[in-house]
Amino acid sequence: MRLATWNVNSIRARVARTVEFAVREHIDVLAMQEIKCKPEQFPYEEFEAAGYTVEAHGLNQWNGVAIASRDPIEDVQIGFPGMPGFAKGHDGPDAPQEARAIGATIGGVTVWSLYVPNGRSLDDPHYRYKLDWLEALRGYTADALTASPDLALALTGDFNIAPTDADNGDPTVIEGVTTHVSPPERAAFQALLDAGLADTVRPLVPTGYTYWDYKQLRFPRNEGLRIDFILGSHAFADAVTGAAIHREERKGEIPSDHVPVVVDLDLEGADDDDRPMIF
Repeated sequence: MRLATWNVNSIRARVARTVEFAVREHIDVLAMQEIKCKPEQFPYEEFEAAGYTVEAHGLNQWNGVAIASRDPIEDVQIGFPGMPGFAKGHDGPDAPQEARAIGATIGGVTVWSLYVPNGRSLDDPHYRYKLDWLEALRGYTADALTASPDLALALTGDFNIAPTDADNGDPTVIEGVTTHVSPPERAAFQALLDAGLADTVRPLVPTGYTYWDYKQLRFPRNEGLRIDFILGSHAFADAVTGAAIHREERKGEIPSDHVPVVVDLDLEGADDDDRPMIF
């Protein structure tokens, strides 16, 4: 299985290059974030013509997540247990949910496409929401792996955290001043690892960013952030045989500000699949 995650920053604006990438790179499963549309607005036809089925979750023109797969998508889940909601000026457990998480089982792997809240600023209520959201995700992960220690679980997506200084090349992202690098955010990321997950890309691709702001020539200057990850349980991580960050996808016409992150899996008992890609 070849699994990819990509914050596409509006799938309707970038469907052609998204599908072209998936076909060219022989992606079996593509987790997408920031699709920025409702399910009924998603461009399914382009994916279906390329041999994919899609499950999408979106509530409006913001956020939104989806999973495209060449293989059957089963047991679709919208949101994970305990996931908090958010609305400005709205406190409490009944805050409305945002479209930030979709999960499914594909080829024996539980795959989540996640768009972690940005946090906005250190004094914004959205920052507290981000930390609460991550704690709920940690709780779900710990419970799932306690119940099924050999579960092949992958949390993929835009985590909006640069967990180490090596993951931050943007001079405007400063600890104590901005989000993404604050100690509580980094501690929340580490808590996911402590719950039984591993960064499956870092050991194979030790350098490189996954996001560059559109402003201030961040991409030509390579002043980026590494905030897109594929975190896997031991059963998933042990099956990873290769990984890549596709930096070239930040170039060209109307690129997303993020690039795809990809891992290859050798899943025990999986059938070899030599089906040709359709386009």
